[in-house]
Amino acid sequence: MSVTLTPQPEAAQPGAATIPTILPGATIGIFGGGQLGRLTAMAARGMGYRILVLDPDPACPARFIVDGCIEAGWDDSREAANLARGCDVVTLEIEQIALASMDAAAHYAPVRPSRSMLAVIQDRIEQKDWLRRNHFPLGDYRAVRSLDELREAIATLGGKCFCKSATGGYDGRGQGKVGFAAESTAASEARPTVSEEEIRGAWEALGEGPGVVEKAVELDREISILVARSPSGQVKVYPPALNHHENQILAWSVIPAPLPDAMAAEARQIAEAIAEAFQLEGILAVELFVTRDGRLLVNELAPRPHNSYHASERACVTSQFEQFVRAVCNLPLGETDVVKPAAIANLLGDLWLSPEGSRVPNFDRALAVPGVRLHLYEKQRPRKGRKMGHLSAVARTPEEAVELVLRAKALL
Repeated sequence: MSVTLTPQPEAAQPGAATIPTILPGATIGIFGGGQLGRLTAMAARGMGYRILVLDPDPACPARFIVDGCIEAGWDDSREAANLARGCDVVTLEIEQIALASMDAAAHYAPVRPSRSMLAVIQDRIEQKDWLRRNHFPLGDYRAVRSLDELREAIATLGGKCFCKSATGGYDGRGQGKVGFAAESTAASEARPTVSEEEIRGAWEALGEGPGVVEKAVELDREISILVARSPSGQVKVYPPALNHHENQILAWSVIPAPLPDAMAAEARQIAEAIAEAFQLEGILAVELFVTRDGRLLVNELAPRPHNSYHASERACVTSQFEQFVRAVCNLPLGETDVVKPAAIANLLGDLWLSPEGSRVPNFDRALAVPGVRLHLYEKQRPRKGRKMGHLSAVARTPEEAVELVLRAKALL
């Protein structure tokens, strides 16, 4: 194993010198070879690490740049152990890893973040309950495990709700909403009427299984904040990102979010406190709602690189992907200061599709916009709503960065 002891940063906690640092030349294993695994692997290879991934897709985006890829499901504990046997540390880029696979890997290498943290985060019911038990700010919600419980929760929460499956689901999958019909959203109607058809549709969206019903909040904007914590206890927090969603998929994001200093400081405190409560080893994205009356409410947690921090690659001294590698390897964490505001715009599979069939978007036109770069994930099968890549842009202000990247996207 390529593991040595090195002096720890000043911010490290007592006893930190006993925790090994995994130096370049070692091998990092990643559960997941999607775009997040690919971009992490690119950062790790640039630092001199070898990379192995496990993914059920034989053509996953990371396969083309890693040292080895094990084709297996998230619940294949035997192959999870095989991954870890060849690695000095194992991490993840997707939450759907079976806990038995985490346990199997942990017999052979440190697994970061921890199994206990993943057990909380991968179940939305447990995640919400954990946040409430630890006194973090949340909107009102109810856990539901039957159609009758769903019906009762919607009535209790006032009718206008988002319904999310307890496990799995992302980019709008496994989610439904009720009480948003055009005839029930008049400002004068404080308690919208929800039809039985809407309720049954939401239950079907949950996969007719356990889920969480969240009361819709009076939303001003959505932000996220990324915190890194090493096994030695060093912590670094990125400036908040401002996020804009369309059809429940992130459309664009910008760093830094144009927020009052006090609100940015509060978001930082929430992220640091969550990381400390979990004893995080790695990075954690905290998605937050900003309500119209100025409150911050935790939406969801992601213990991995996050789509909204792709812009950190250009905006910040240290990208989220390099920071992820530093954190899981117990290296000193990088600085998170903004060098220049940057924005990203996601490129969905829709851009490759037309009534006549597949086409190549006009990337040359987009790249003619000053400050714009193209990032593609080498996904082989474009489809509607699938993230195929992103554009990034830097500018003097966050607003200008967003304008540039959206102008470039419109030219595709």
